[in-house]
Amino acid sequence: MASRDEPEPATGWAPTWALGRAVLLTGLLLIAAVLFGRVDLVVLATPFALGTAYALRRRPTAGPELEISAGDAHLVEGGPMAATVAIGNPDTVSYDVAVVRTRMSPWLRVERVGFGGAGVEVARSGGADRPFVTSVPTGRAVDLALSGTALRWGRHPIGPAGARVATADGLLVSRAVITDPVRMRVYPRTEPFEAVEAMPRAAGLVGAHHSRRPGEGGELAGVRVFAPGDRLRRIDWRVSLRARQLHVAATLSDRDAEVVVLLDVLAEAGRSGGVNGPASVLDTTVRAAAAIGEHYLHRGDRVAMLEYGPAARRLRPATGRRQYLTVLEWLLDVHAESSPHEPYDQVFGPQVLSADALVVVLTPLLDERSAQMLARLARGGRFVVAVDTLPADLPPPKDRGWAEVAYRLWRLDRDTMIGQLREHGVPVVRWAGAGSLDQVLRDVSRLATAPRVGTR
Repeated sequence: MASRDEPEPATGWAPTWALGRAVLLTGLLLIAAVLFGRVDLVVLATPFALGTAYALRRRPTAGPELEISAGDAHLVEGGPMAATVAIGNPDTVSYDVAVVRTRMSPWLRVERVGFGGAGVEVARSGGADRPFVTSVPTGRAVDLALSGTALRWGRHPIGPAGARVATADGLLVSRAVITDPVRMRVYPRTEPFEAVEAMPRAAGLVGAHHSRRPGEGGELAGVRVFAPGDRLRRIDWRVSLRARQLHVAATLSDRDAEVVVLLDVLAEAGRSGGVNGPASVLDTTVRAAAAIGEHYLHRGDRVAMLEYGPAARRLRPATGRRQYLTVLEWLLDVHAESSPHEPYDQVFGPQVLSADALVVVLTPLLDERSAQMLARLARGGRFVVAVDTLPADLPPPKDRGWAEVAYRLWRLDRDTMIGQLREHGVPVVRWAGAGSLDQVLRDVSRLATAPRVGTR
């Protein structure tokens, strides 16, 4: 038995002002007819009473149902997007008016909206948070179709959506039904990227890169005397007949490489304009990471992802198409986060980076700790390539006074820091899509294969 302090369960339906006015007007006419003995007032009150009673002859018992669904779970920024907000009527009474309203992420530009059941198509130039009105028959559902363009990568919400319906000729209105938002995943658009085949050092057993170790590969390393275990198809008959001793063709093994893409997320700069607008630091970082990962995974290499920031998120190295989809999913959660502490020890724990891995660091070089991290990796014998992700057209501050002078001094200090990194053996190159790392990878590969001279 419920106590008196507990609220009564809501019925889900409430009277409208129209019902209140009809009842009030009927009551006032009947009272006036009794007080003044006017029969004509009773005649005037009869249509209001009969109309209200006829409209309320079948009262609704169930509220509307609302659901949000995304059309495609794998979207790419710049591509078309589609979503549906469905409002259903599980009751035996039709809904005369249904008002649907939903929120949309600003990075999901809705261009057209249409009610499939009602056959109404509306051209849109603004957001999708305006109310849309339709009617819902008994036992049916009407879909509000939203179509447009996904402007930027990330997890963008569609919703929450709300709906209210009116029935009984507008005398009863339902309580607002609100549904939870649905996250639409928009993957970054992969910029065209190609790199040379030379890698600093191949680490795996099989792959597409030529190593310096002998093995079953495709590159000829010379001719040597036949030894136990050599395959017969490797015998060089011309040399064997001339030397009167079996000789075989020696080859170099083909091995895969491990590429670690390190994302510097300590700072963000620039304003994102979407896929066709200006790119911020995070935009360039995420798109470049997706392009580099796709290139090396397509070649059969192992690719790992790592964040240089307080969260220190990491993705273990793997290969194949499954790893590429995992990389795209991992990149959706990248966001800039500053930290007052040095994240080096937290990011580079024990056995995080392989000694033979190529480390591609995507950094805007806005934080001094990022430069120190690059220098420490180079001193530790790692093969490091720094990719500058700071927008080239970053506008100076518009404040008056010393703002422009301070901006120039900051630019000079940053150029000096880049020069010091190059002196420490860290190549710094600006991201420019295809061919961005060709010359840098050639230099790193040449340094890796060069003999090291010890110093006393």
